[in-house]
Amino acid sequence: MPTRLGVRDVNVAGKRVFVRVDFNVPIEDDEIADDTRIRAALPTIEYLREHRARVVLASHRGRPSGEPLPELSLAPAAIRLAELLGAAVPLAADCVGEPAADAVSALAPGDVVLLENLRFHAGEEANDDAFAAQLAQLADVYVNDAFGAAHRAHASTAGVAKLLQPAAAGLLMESELQHLGDALENPERPFLPVLGGSKVSDKIAVISRLLQVSDGVLIGGAMAYTFLVAMGRQVGDSLVERDKIDVARDLLIQALKLGKPIYLPIDHVATQEFSATAETRVAYRDTIEEGWEAVDIGPATREMYGRILERARTVVWNGPVGVYELEPFAHGTISIAKTLSTLDATTIIGGGDCVAAVEMAGVADRMTHISTGGGASLEFLEGKELPGVAALSIAQ
Repeated sequence: MPTRLGVRDVNVAGKRVFVRVDFNVPIEDDEIADDTRIRAALPTIEYLREHRARVVLASHRGRPSGEPLPELSLAPAAIRLAELLGAAVPLAADCVGEPAADAVSALAPGDVVLLENLRFHAGEEANDDAFAAQLAQLADVYVNDAFGAAHRAHASTAGVAKLLQPAAAGLLMESELQHLGDALENPERPFLPVLGGSKVSDKIAVISRLLQVSDGVLIGGAMAYTFLVAMGRQVGDSLVERDKIDVARDLLIQALKLGKPIYLPIDHVATQEFSATAETRVAYRDTIEEGWEAVDIGPATREMYGRILERARTVVWNGPVGVYELEPFAHGTISIAKTLSTLDATTIIGGGDCVAAVEMAGVADRMTHISTGGGASLEFLEGKELPGVAALSIAQ
């Protein structure tokens, strides 16, 4: 992949800089429950302020389907960003039109404004040319720092970049591309990815790609049971994608041909109900009884995976290995997180639930890189071209 122009390669002094950020943060009782994505954008915002740019931030939040829904306003994000910056961050009443133009024209060098939710307009997700042109009128330079939205060809991630040149990567985007790119193209070996989650169908392409570039793949989560059925194992009432058994078998054959092991659980935590007080039992190999469902890797698997990962020099982790939201079923996922925290290796957390898992385990600060984009990081690992990255200018 060609190197993309970075924000530090652009003269931004005095210019209006349109920065696509990802402030799609969870809000509970009108308070931001997790400000990780806002904090992740701070280095780029502070760099631009220090270099006297007029900073125009744009983001989506939720799925308002083109309707201006007050409950999906970016007002809480503007308030939190102002607290973090120690500076005023006004929220424009709209992201286009007179409210946006007036808010931008009021900016002095070093000032910041946040535009209202992009998805209040249907033109954002449709990548509508006219809507992209309205956004582009607000600025002189384009910066994309929203890796979590880079796999979507929307007006603010693809359309505007075609109209505003140069189009540069923000510091967060640069970090994401560097860490994930290095893992795929030049990993220190052994390179041992860990893949979890519920569905094989979500991970077919990434498993196939990682088998090509890694030294083996560790699999957990519910998708492991589709693989085990493909091997003739009995998995009780565990979640199985029956229409993907042949696909799982093909991946196992691919691994054999490449000489790359696919590691699967050798024991399981099983239950008859999903609750914090559920009765659990450990089932070995193919001894999961009918009426019992596997919901986590078992203690022997935790030990085995720990030993395997001890020799890793590069690890990418995408997807929990159990139903970690409930304490009785979280031990496997927490174990993986703690194991990674002890390694003398590059450890990359591929966004989504794994970010919550390393935070739950109290080891987030010991990871090399935590991706802000679950879906984007997965598509990047598959080898797909991300529209929000492809739209950026190529560095000379």
